[in-house]
Amino acid sequence: MSTTGDSQDKIFTQPITKQFEFDENVASVFDDMLNRSVPFYQEALDLTIFYLTHLLKSNDTVVDLGCSTANTLITLAKKSPFPLNLIGVDSSHAMIQQAAHKAAAYGADISFVQSDFFAMDFPTCQGIIANYTLQFVRPREREKLIALIAQSMAPEGVFIFSEKVVTTDPRLNKLMIEKYYEYKKSKGYSEFEIAQKREALENVLVPYSEQENKEMILANGFKSCETLFRWNNFATFLAVR
Repeated sequence: MSTTGDSQDKIFTQPITKQFEFDENVASVFDDMLNRSVPFYQEALDLTIFYLTHLLKSNDTVVDLGCSTANTLITLAKKSPFPLNLIGVDSSHAMIQQAAHKAAAYGADISFVQSDFFAMDFPTCQGIIANYTLQFVRPREREKLIALIAQSMAPEGVFIFSEKVVTTDPRLNKLMIEKYYEYKKSKGYSEFEIAQKREALENVLVPYSEQENKEMILANGFKSCETLFRWNNFATFLAVR
């Protein structure tokens, strides 16, 4: 499924007036933003679908935390060889509206919930997805969320998540940022847009290292955590309850 929307991301062509948030402006261009801002986004999505359809069974429940416009769940609904109970959760009303509209257009049977993750009642899940979501959860609350995720999962449940990551080597980290900016420029973003978005995301997106992500997962109820894919400072993980 193509994730490209009708609207192009031009949000940061003008000077920013606030921190980044998933409001109506972002939701309206989010698919284009993903395709141009997240390296190998489609490959990460394909990996998510592959492992879920091979590790789950008919009528299992899958929750997508931070479902945004529902790209992953819609693709899963279309490609799964068996029916699944699919639930998309997002705290942004604008994102939930976009997701519901898109799911209806694709004929995908998905339930959507607008809620803060800590305010919702998690169903018992066999699969949970959180692609580029944890990085927006405050560090002091991140481990609490992982513990909630683990508690809601059935034995052998699968948790797949993708994150922007950092390294402890300052020189290498600087090069990773440089390489990522090179990628964004190749997708048509100007240096001004890149700088504006970086400022808007300051203290909003807080990445961990690959090792820190794994340690957090293993310390909060999961028995394993593997890196499925990594490019520069982006990684996709699979954890088993």
